[in-house]
Amino acid sequence: MSTSRTPSPEPASPPPPVRVVLCDDHAVVRAGLLALLSSAPGIEVVGEAGNGEEAVAMAAKLRPDVVLMDLQLGPGIDGIEATRRITALRAAPSAAAPAPAPHVLVLTTYDTDADITRAIEAGATGYLLKAERPDELFSAIHAAAQGRSALSEPVAHRVLARMRSPRPTLTDRERDILGQLARGLGNREIARALFISEATVKTHLGRIYDKLGVDTRSGAVSVAKEQRLLP
Repeated sequence: MSTSRTPSPEPASPPPPVRVVLCDDHAVVRAGLLALLSSAPGIEVVGEAGNGEEAVAMAAKLRPDVVLMDLQLGPGIDGIEATRRITALRAAPSAAAPAPAPHVLVLTTYDTDADITRAIEAGATGYLLKAERPDELFSAIHAAAQGRSALSEPVAHRVLARMRSPRPTLTDRERDILGQLARGLGNREIARALFISEATVKTHLGRIYDKLGVDTRSGAVSVAKEQRLLP
């Protein structure tokens, strides 16, 4: 008696690799990331950009799954503005570029509240620090390609802490100084405007930075605007 055999199912083909564009203004950093990601399963680097404008152009042309974005990019637009422009491509599809716009995964050394908030508000899917382990970076890239959030542990802690903490309380003098900062004045000009010494201005700035969780003048102004702390 002959018996018929059920044909064995064809093995499932592996999913296509996640296509990535790197954006960092340091060639050595890009080379290191390229070498690292070339060893990662299921990830393919399809382009490298040395500034924000190049990253936006590559995102529009190549339509990768993920753009790995640094924040500080030297002359031209920064990583925040590049992220904003790339994610805006989703709202303006065209016949010439039917594929969806890529997700942006920030990879940076900056972890201030202001930087994190600005990146997320610009549309970044995730925010990683360059100190992360390679396997964490690989996982984050795969997550970002699927539109899932990926945050470094220190970044996640900062986000949660900010959500749980009340809005910082500033003194009247600190609000005055913030207002002068928002006008673009330097320490000497602020001292003259408020009839105080430059040393006093520096002391107040240090306290303002601590309260707002920032370390730059622009960061202080950005957070102050977001939280409506300006006079």
